[in-house]
Amino acid sequence: MNNTHAILTIAVCALVTAVLRFLPFLIFGENRKTPAIIAYLGQVLPYAIMGMLVVYCLKDVDLTSVPFGVPEAIGCAVVAGLHVWKRNTLLSIGAGTVVYMLLVQLVF
Repeated sequence: MNNTHAILTIAVCALVTAVLRFLPFLIFGENRKTPAIIAYLGQVLPYAIMGMLVVYCLKDVDLTSVPFGVPEAIGCAVVAGLHVWKRNTLLSIGAGTVVYMLLVQLVF
């Protein structure tokens, strides 16, 4: 891969990202009201995506062999507990990931 190819790839990615960011403003304009379905999707999709990520992360957990999903359960408990306590998504996901990785690498 030469420099020209890399520069063109980055330029195309930047252009597509910019177009996707500006597209809602071009479609709906500044003075038009956002349609109800778009507002509804903006409210429910973040929770649906988080649920999908939880399912994806836990899909390969084997409950029939050692460690029986214990590190995953502890990691999930840390995420849930910290989120209920601090209400900080970044903190809870980060701490849960660190706890899970420490358990997998050092304990189990």
